[in-house]
Amino acid sequence: MLGNVKCGVYAFFDYDGVPIYIGQTIERLGTRIRRHLSGQRSDAVAKSVLDPFEVHSICVWPLVEYQSGSVDVAERRKHLDALEHAAYLKVVADAGEDAVLNEKTIAVPDTPRQLPAKYMGTIVSDAVSKVKDHPDLRLARRAATVAKLAQVISERQVGKGLRRTLLKQTQRLQKLATQRLGGAPDTAEEVDAEEDG
Repeated sequence: MLGNVKCGVYAFFDYDGVPIYIGQTIERLGTRIRRHLSGQRSDAVAKSVLDPFEVHSICVWPLVEYQSGSVDVAERRKHLDALEHAAYLKVVADAGEDAVLNEKTIAVPDTPRQLPAKYMGTIVSDAVSKVKDHPDLRLARRAATVAKLAQVISERQVGKGLRRTLLKQTQRLQKLATQRLGGAPDTAEEVDAEEDG
């Protein structure tokens, strides 16, 4: 039912609960989110801005009042832009950090709007989460994403948006690598002892 709502704002979160992408849509929420997660007709995935593998949970703010076709298009767009900015401020404040990878800057609206009721859910099963949540696997994926994004940037003329995304991705990679280093054994002997124990 919720996925059939034709207008709204959504946010993707990684396995650490950090917001990594915010978007808005005037098509069905379910369709738009599926496109991101499957890579079909999603510029964010095509440019390696967003890796669907990293998405653990989703939050949506549906605008049910815009279900009818008799809505002023310009007003709806202004409302969506304002809600996208409000959602950005909310998820960044809640997470205590800003790792949003959007290529475009989320604009500050002329008139702020209140967010409607939100719906949040995890999109991966516990079994899948156990596999995908391993930090070394996530490190490998982030490194591959950084390499692909750098390749995209090297092959075309791009603005600051993609370069900002590359910087944020490398910061996320560095943060996870630093965490793994802090918990890693110092020597090969300690690794062997851990495996034997």
